[in-house]
Amino acid sequence: EVEVAPEVAPEPEPEPEVAPEPEPEPVQEVAPEPEPEPQPVEEVQEGIPSAPRIPEGDKVDFDDIQKKRQNKDLIELQALIDAHFEHRKKEEEEIIALKERIEKRRAERSEQQRIRAEKDKERQARREEERLKREEADAKKRADEDAKKKSALANMGSQYSSYLQKADSKRGGKKQTEREKKKKILADRRKALNVDHLNEDKLREKAKELWDWMHSLESEKFDHLEKLKKQKYEVTTLRKRVEEAQLAGHGLPAWDVMSAPWKRGTRSALEHN
Repeated sequence: EVEVAPEVAPEPEPEPEVAPEPEPEPVQEVAPEPEPEPQPVEEVQEGIPSAPRIPEGDKVDFDDIQKKRQNKDLIELQALIDAHFEHRKKEEEEIIALKERIEKRRAERSEQQRIRAEKDKERQARREEERLKREEADAKKRADEDAKKKSALANMGSQYSSYLQKADSKRGGKKQTEREKKKKILADRRKALNVDHLNEDKLREKAKELWDWMHSLESEKFDHLEKLKKQKYEVTTLRKRVEEAQLAGHGLPAWDVMSAPWKRGTRSALEHN
C-alpha cells in the first residue's frame, strides 16, 4: 500500500476589524502543524530479513518486492529443513546408543549364563565324585565286615556248628513262633536297593516308588495301632464290667474275679496284650 503524507491544515482567515477606532493591527497567529503519525515498527527476526517496505512515491517496483519476499520464504524454509535434519540426527544417535546398550546387556547376560552353567557342571561333577567315594567306602566296609564274620565263624569250631545243627533240627519240628513269623514277613517285605546303574530320571522314579511304599507302610502301621488301641479299650471296659458284676451279684472278691473258670479266656487275652 502507498502511504499518503498528511495534508497541512489551511491557515485561518483573519477576522474583519471594527472600523470606528483605529487600533494597531493584531498579530496573526499561525496554527501549528500537526505532528506526523509515528510509523509502525516492524519486528525483525534475528537471521531473517524483514519484509520489504514499499517506498513512498509514485513509482513502485513490485518485482523487487516479490523477489525479496521469495528470498525471505526460502530462508525460512531452509531454516526449518536444517532444524528437521538436526532433530533427525539426534534421534539416530539416540537409536544407535540404545542398540549399543542392548547388545552390551545381551553380551553380559550370555556371559553370566555361561559362568552359571560352568558352576553347575562343576557342582554335579563334585557330587558324582563324592557319591563314588561313598560307594567305594561302603563296599570296602561291607567286604571287611564279611571277612571278619567268616573268620569268626571259622574260628568257632565244629562244636558250635554241631550245636547249630541240633538247634535247627529241634526248631524244624516245632511251629514258627511270633518272632520268627515277624522276621519272615520283614524279610519278604525288604527290597534290595540297587541304584548304581540308574540315571537321574530312573533315580527319581525309584525315589517316588520308595516314597509310595513308605506311605503305604505308615498307613498300615497307623491302622494296626488304632486297632490295638480299640482292642485294649474294649478289654479294659469288659474287665471293669465283669468285676462290677461279680462284686454286685456273686460277692466274689476283686482278686478272684479273673480266676473264675468262665473268664479264663478274658484273662489269657489280657495277659497276652
